[in-house]
Amino acid sequence: MRLYRARIPQIAHAVIDRLTAENDIEVAPENRTEAEQDIVAIMETFLHRDLDLRDAVRDKMSRDGTPYDQYSKVRSTLADAWGHPTGETVPKFLARQIVENFMISRFVEEVFTEDDPLFRKVLDTIRSFDVDERALREEAQAQVKNLVEGTVDYEVAFAQALKEVRRRHGLL
Repeated sequence: MRLYRARIPQIAHAVIDRLTAENDIEVAPENRTEAEQDIVAIMETFLHRDLDLRDAVRDKMSRDGTPYDQYSKVRSTLADAWGHPTGETVPKFLARQIVENFMISRFVEEVFTEDDPLFRKVLDTIRSFDVDERALREEAQAQVKNLVEGTVDYEVAFAQALKEVRRRHGLL
């Protein structure tokens, strides 16, 4: 799962909405914004660390002279060394962080549900915001179908088309 910065406030709002509506947690109306901001901070911190990881991968590849086609392998190795979640472990990591935050947050008055059911609900809510990256790529590829794949012109046009598709879908 890829976490988009533009979706973070929506995810935080949906988590608080669902859990309060289902009486899993109690949040006073005057503390709702702060409770959502706690969740936003967790996800923003994750994204910041993810960007640091990306920079570290690029630095390591540059230092070692590693070809770009090895990017995912180097990223995976460094992510493991850092203890940073990637891929399908991201939603689980975020859900666990959010549940732990509820236990210590001064903006959540009461937690009525056990950790595991709460974790599953938060995880389901986060996953409901997952984006079909393949569909986005296919939509962008359709826009540049007149160019020869593998050329520099294609890669530049595809990157621009993908960015525009993500913008249209409210991801940027």
